[in-house]
Amino acid sequence: MELGSAEPARAQAAGDDIATRVADAVEAVVDAVHDKAVRPVLLAARGVVYGIVAGTMALVVGVLLAIALLRLLDVYVFPGRIWASYALIGSLLCAAGAFAWHKRRPAQEER
Repeated sequence: MELGSAEPARAQAAGDDIATRVADAVEAVVDAVHDKAVRPVLLAARGVVYGIVAGTMALVVGVLLAIALLRLLDVYVFPGRIWASYALIGSLLCAAGAFAWHKRRPAQEER
């Protein structure tokens, strides 16, 4: 056995150890960047998209409910008098708006 044959084995082991440490360091940096920058952006984008979808669905459901209410009033409550259905719904909405206006709080004056 030669004395110099252990040197390449140690150099190979040291090279593997350095490569492992470098790979671990790169992975740690990528994970840190992902946790600090990419993940909050993904969560915000996901929230915006879900908000747009929920808002659109709420708008569609609201319009369909308004149409259904108007049709029900026109057919069953005021047959043939669509103006009465409009007047009832309009007065209810005006009353709700007046109530909300009455309950509002005035803005605090800055000093």
